Amino acid sequence: MNRQSQKSNRGYRWLLLLLCLSFLPYTTMTAQDAAPATTESAELAPAGDATLMGAFKQGGLAMYPLLIFSIATMGLVIYNGLYVRENAIINQATIDNEVTPALDKLDFAAAIEACDQNKGPVMNILRSGLQTTERGNFNPDKIDQAFNEAASVELARPFVFVNYLQVIASVSPMVGLLGTVSGMVKAFRTISEQGMGRPELLANNISEALVTTASGLLVAIPALIAYFFFKNKYGKIAASVSQVLGRILRDVTDRHENPSDPSA
Repeated sequence: MNRQSQKSNRGYRWLLLLLCLSFLPYTTMTAQDAAPATTESAELAPAGDATLMGAFKQGGLAMYPLLIFSIATMGLVIYNGLYVRENAIINQATIDNEVTPALDKLDFAAAIEACDQNKGPVMNILRSGLQTTERGNFNPDKIDQAFNEAASVELARPFVFVNYLQVIASVSPMVGLLGTVSGMVKAFRTISEQGMGRPELLANNISEALVTTASGLLVAIPALIAYFFFKNKYGKIAASVSQVLGRILRDVTDRHENPSDPSA
């Protein structure tokens, strides 16, 4: 278990490092844009436009939802890093130290109490299955059915926040494309009003188109990487949950059928 936890922590650190590195191209892009401008373009755009805040302003209204998406991506990465973990979902220590000893004695009430005191997805699933024995009726099929019904609900909740990363990865490029279209429309409007004699007048409009496109991709790429990382991690945890529940059901069934057998 400790080895799996160490691997998970290493993977989480690598993901955070990759997310940080993914924003370097945007910093480089704005640094390159900080080169001295010509006299005419300096009249059209203030010197502050070469900064990161200037690039944000050049992107227009589309940059505001992209900023929200970037903040949401970091928040979701931190949240999923804390909760999409085997210890947080399965709570193997409580199962080994409290639930399993109670089930070895066929003390279902004590096992249910341990589940109540240690809330979590697998604890809630175990509680739902063990509640079918409260009236003294032990039926492995009913317990298994209760496990499956509860698992479909409990295991779906944490994955919702993983799916939000995919939503951000899908929507961000579209928002960037919307800003691109807006910038190009403004550029063609400038051409129709001023003609092609002064192309520097198009600089702000074309800058808006390019900045929003780049910003949308810079938000979407880390979100997509994080989505697949947590999706694969969650799939492994879900498989472990099935193994844990199956092992508990087999052990308690053997114990119930052979109460006097110490090896059961």
